[in-house]
Amino acid sequence: MRLFGSLLSLLAISPIAFATGDDKLAKLSQLFTKSKSGVIQLNNDLYNDITTAPRDYTAVVLLTALDSKFGCMLCKEVQPEYELLAKSWQKQHKTGDGLLFSMLDFAKGRDTFMKLGINTAPILHVFPPTVGPNADPKHTTTPHNFDFSQNHLPAEVIAQWISRITPHQPKVVRPFDYMKFLTVFGAIVTGATILKLSFNTLKPALYSRNLWSAVSLILILLFTSGHMFNHIRSVPYVANNGKGGISYVAGGFSNQYGLETQIVAVTYAILAFCVIALAIKVPKIEDPARQKVAIWLWNAILLCTFSFLMSLFRMKNSGYPFKLPPLM
Repeated sequence: MRLFGSLLSLLAISPIAFATGDDKLAKLSQLFTKSKSGVIQLNNDLYNDITTAPRDYTAVVLLTALDSKFGCMLCKEVQPEYELLAKSWQKQHKTGDGLLFSMLDFAKGRDTFMKLGINTAPILHVFPPTVGPNADPKHTTTPHNFDFSQNHLPAEVIAQWISRITPHQPKVVRPFDYMKFLTVFGAIVTGATILKLSFNTLKPALYSRNLWSAVSLILILLFTSGHMFNHIRSVPYVANNGKGGISYVAGGFSNQYGLETQIVAVTYAILAFCVIALAIKVPKIEDPARQKVAIWLWNAILLCTFSFLMSLFRMKNSGYPFKLPPLM
């Protein structure tokens, strides 16, 4: 009698524990179909059921910790994307068709997390079939693991990863974002209205040659000085020269510092203003004496600035043979 009672208790632990083959797939597919989010919510027993062999299906399992006391921001970011992928698959395949999405939260699967030795989340596993034409003997017990540190979070990235390692081709169908559409549409209408009402006021500025020349010059100086290089490489502003001082010019052509970029930009700006003054401003001076002084002054500034630029270039490339006084 005690033996009979023990067997009943063991069977009651998990209704799918002793189901195999088509029976297990049918019951898991039923759980998948009933899920509103397209994700089977697991506990310790269901996790064992869905991951243990034999498997004639592909099981995608997300191990997560959504409770706010764990402070897992990545878990909360991954969950809606994962559910979007599962819901998209559920809409196209009501019963899963051999691909089942599931999730085990730490609150419901503490024992499983401890058994697997997991102390971080989220973790995404794919358990391929162990039987059938798509069986993968290499991953009978060891699943495929999605690396969140090396991949982006959007559901499309996870779908592409699943497509590469399984015969299934899940596609993400994002719902139309009406709020985003209304926001963008409203911004366009508002901007167009403001532009129309203020066009007469802004017209002189929009057609100003001086304004567009200044904007063009600023952009040219910004990008020729290496601002984009700094933005891409995240270079330091300055560096230690190893002698207790500060190095503001990096040697070689493949490195530079933030301060170096600013120095080059200012140098180029001074050279540009010298040329502009000599070409546009000086010829308009009516007094010959003042015009002569202005010519000598702007040429002296041009010479000194270009000499400084060449000395700066020699600091980056010590083998550069040319010099220009007064800065040698």
